[in-house]
Amino acid sequence: MAFKKRWSMSNPKEPNQTEFRKIPAVDKWLDDMDIQGLVNQFSHEMVVFVIQNVSDDIRQKIKNGDKCPSIEHIKIQIFKQVNLLTQANLKRVINASGVVIHTNLGRAPFGEKLIHDAMQNIVRYNNLEFDLEAGDRGKRDSHISPILKYLTGAEDVVVVNNNAAAVMLILRTLAKGKEVIVSRGELIEIGGAFRVPDIMKASDCTMVEVGTTNKTKPSDYKEAITENTKILLKTHKSNYSITGFTREVSLEELKELGEKHHVPVVFDIGSGLLRKVSHPALADEPDVRQALKSGADLVCFSGDKLLGGPQAGIIAGRKDLIAKIKKEPMMRALRVGKSTLTLLETAARFYLNDERLKTNNVFFNTILQTDSELKTKAKYLQGKLKKLGVETTIEKDFGRFGGGTLPDKTIDTYVLKFNIEGNNQTKSAESERIYRNLLLHSTPVLSILKGAQLYVDVLTLTKEEMDIAVQAIAKVVLKDSE
Repeated sequence: MAFKKRWSMSNPKEPNQTEFRKIPAVDKWLDDMDIQGLVNQFSHEMVVFVIQNVSDDIRQKIKNGDKCPSIEHIKIQIFKQVNLLTQANLKRVINASGVVIHTNLGRAPFGEKLIHDAMQNIVRYNNLEFDLEAGDRGKRDSHISPILKYLTGAEDVVVVNNNAAAVMLILRTLAKGKEVIVSRGELIEIGGAFRVPDIMKASDCTMVEVGTTNKTKPSDYKEAITENTKILLKTHKSNYSITGFTREVSLEELKELGEKHHVPVVFDIGSGLLRKVSHPALADEPDVRQALKSGADLVCFSGDKLLGGPQAGIIAGRKDLIAKIKKEPMMRALRVGKSTLTLLETAARFYLNDERLKTNNVFFNTILQTDSELKTKAKYLQGKLKKLGVETTIEKDFGRFGGGTLPDKTIDTYVLKFNIEGNNQTKSAESERIYRNLLLHSTPVLSILKGAQLYVDVLTLTKEEMDIAVQAIAKVVLKDSE
């Protein structure tokens, strides 16, 4: 008779129960003097919540084959979790990267003037939906409409929470279940892998692609128009450029086709330049006012890029089309609150004249710095660092607009290169250490890491920020404790 061999060893896939038993119980932790300090400082409920979460994480790791960490290690994790709950995760970052509209750093910064002026209207009650003249309920868009209509020349405007929402709302309102024609060369992808075809699909539209990646002609649109065509869509290639053997259909050409076939032309301008502003890099950048003059029936754009305001999606254009959009059921889900409207209205008022724009709008204040101003900032920063024992070299460089805008344009600037001694391997390791530790500083500093070299760019630094950055850099470079 054959017998199956019995294995005395445990299944290697099963977690070691001894490791589970090493995790202290909640009551044991609460007897610890350090943990009692947390309870006294915060609350019993919160500390128990954190202990349970940390213990659950350890159990999961043990299930995956890990050993139970030491008591001291677990205690450190408990303190870290408490800090995550009780301290602000969203914090100020010193931008020394030379990227002006940095998407990962909140895009265009507001600046003190914008916050000061806007704050007066939102610290207490306000007339968000109250008509003071009529003494009755009002409409929230009535506050932002006058200034944006004046600046853009639009018949009416409506504001939603971002530009992707603006595009979706237009498509759902005007072309749900119908066709939208768009050039293959304008099927853009914006941040977070969000693509125009995806927005089309989510809006219940049928996308009709015409032309090729590099060349699209008016005849391509003309041949694709049917009785089901409801929108001729044009999208601004704000985050990339196509050069060489190219052809794109102008707004004037689309307008002619649209009027002939009674189909509105929609231009997703994206970057959101309200009107022409004197700067070489902006000479060819489409602005909302000119786009509407050139034939777009609706233009949509972001509020937190070239406009320099809060995250928002603005739709400007024909009054009859805006009226339909305002009645779309999704409008209520996508509408913005008092903070966004107040910040947007304040940012728009800065556009009333160029001097006010340069002074109060952080984006324009940054890109309009002269070579002399930038060089003075670089020397100031270098001198401050040298006094603390940090040696740097000033070099000419190029900053970027960022935020998916003006991809083929750069801004003249100056950078400070850290003078790190040693071979490439040593330099690379030290540059990496400084770069990482600057990000972990109490006031994080985002520098530029290129291979074995580390730089800070003065383009995006204010004088006040440079003084803060100097202290952070000195502590990290010289390995002083914070």
